[in-house]
Amino acid sequence: MDEVFKALADPSRRALLDSLNARNGQTLRELCAGLDMARQSVSKHLAVLEEAGLVATVRQGREKLHYLNAAPVHEIAHRWINQFDRARVQALADLKLALEDTAMDTVTETATEAPTFVYTTYIRTTPEKLWRALTEPAFTRRYWETEFTTDWAAGSPMTWDNHGVVIADPEQVVLESDPYSTLSYTWHSVTPELAKRFDWDEETLARLSAEPRSKVTFTIEEEAPQTVKLTVVHDGFGAGSKFAEMVSHGWPSVIASLKTLLETGEPLGTDVA
Repeated sequence: MDEVFKALADPSRRALLDSLNARNGQTLRELCAGLDMARQSVSKHLAVLEEAGLVATVRQGREKLHYLNAAPVHEIAHRWINQFDRARVQALADLKLALEDTAMDTVTETATEAPTFVYTTYIRTTPEKLWRALTEPAFTRRYWETEFTTDWAAGSPMTWDNHGVVIADPEQVVLESDPYSTLSYTWHSVTPELAKRFDWDEETLARLSAEPRSKVTFTIEEEAPQTVKLTVVHDGFGAGSKFAEMVSHGWPSVIASLKTLLETGEPLGTDVA
């Protein structure tokens, strides 16, 4: 956590994070254009932010896109803010945002771009154990209350048991499966039973049902013995996606619970669609 506090101490780096908070997925050129900083300075500051885990990057062709990564701040909050204080802190944050008329969201978009969720964290485990935690019901139901029925081969169908709601659809498929390295699949369909489980009203159900099917990709990289870097990219949303807003709040909790399960043997509680 020392790296996180060091990175946040510099006003230029905070300005970069503010820029990404306003519009995620920017290239180095776009970040330089939006800030009064030389390209070399921006590059150096981004390197510090990446090292601290506050910025995650994704390659898109020849471009390197930068995303604000909430994982380190989420872990700090989990470590020092108990459940009673969390509600009070959130209430103050909501009041501040309302007064400033600003928005705080992991997922951002422009008029021409659909939102993308990117989240990176480091877990004290091995690629093999993390792969099992992402695919085997004995793990997934503990930290996510979700199970998958599939053989995990690319192109294979997937049946979801999502918080007790079974969802079968031929368009729910495995997209990529490279054990201990990359896993990608399409997101589940929306059903009336799922809406009842999460207490969605008819308007929310209709809006979610009309959205294009999104996808999630997990990238596993071994950083050191017993330390793995996990990057989660959830994309394929339409502009103004309600689902994107929902997963941006849900994924941090799921990943934190996964991390806790692998490192301590006990998951955190989650309730994510």
